[in-house]
Amino acid sequence: MIITKLSVVIPAYNEGRTIHLILDKVKAVNLINDIQKEIIIVNDCSKDDTEEAVTRYQLANPDINLQYYKHEVNKGKGAALHTGISKATGEYLIIQDADLEYDPQEYNDLLKPVVDGFADVVYGSRFMGSNPHRILFFWHTIGNRWLTFASNMFSNLNLTDMETCYKLFNTRMIQGIHLTEKRFGFEPEVTQKVARIPRIRIYEVGISYYGRTYEEGKKIGWKDGFRAIFCILKYGLFKAK
Repeated sequence: MIITKLSVVIPAYNEGRTIHLILDKVKAVNLINDIQKEIIIVNDCSKDDTEEAVTRYQLANPDINLQYYKHEVNKGKGAALHTGISKATGEYLIIQDADLEYDPQEYNDLLKPVVDGFADVVYGSRFMGSNPHRILFFWHTIGNRWLTFASNMFSNLNLTDMETCYKLFNTRMIQGIHLTEKRFGFEPEVTQKVARIPRIRIYEVGISYYGRTYEEGKKIGWKDGFRAIFCILKYGLFKAK
């Protein structure tokens, strides 16, 4: 597969304090095969200075391809991803959170199975490989593993980390899927719907994880876990469109 451009979709909500740091990391990545980057930021009606921080970054870095969009009302992470996915022009796109939990230097690890002609979709797993992983919450880990197990039951996949942020998609393929979940239900919905595509080739690679505590800005909570269960049943068991 010849890839000339990778779209990096970044949903952002109240990340004004750190968004320049993740943009520095994305900018610094040299992709294999001289693949170029398109950065798409979707500000989901942040209450802080996220917009000002992005504007300052654009002015200070005119050499990078950075597209900025914003929601006039807060719709949720999934809705921000829908907007970003719809704007992507690269042959492939990857999802990047605006925080510092994931390392953009690992984009090439996800791209390699695609460039080598093996994969259409690549998930970055926090639960495989020997890369660094911050030790945080026991029950979050149990919850993630249980949700992945439940998702696998209905998708007939053997993923180790369905809830991972790092998902690499063929852009035309993901733009052709009708996605409806506006919050953290995006992960189980997109996994179930991608798994139903005939002859889809899904790979998984190990990635590092530099997780945040709630004091440091982590946003997902127990209510999102229950929503994920609902979405697994809705899109997996009942095949909702």
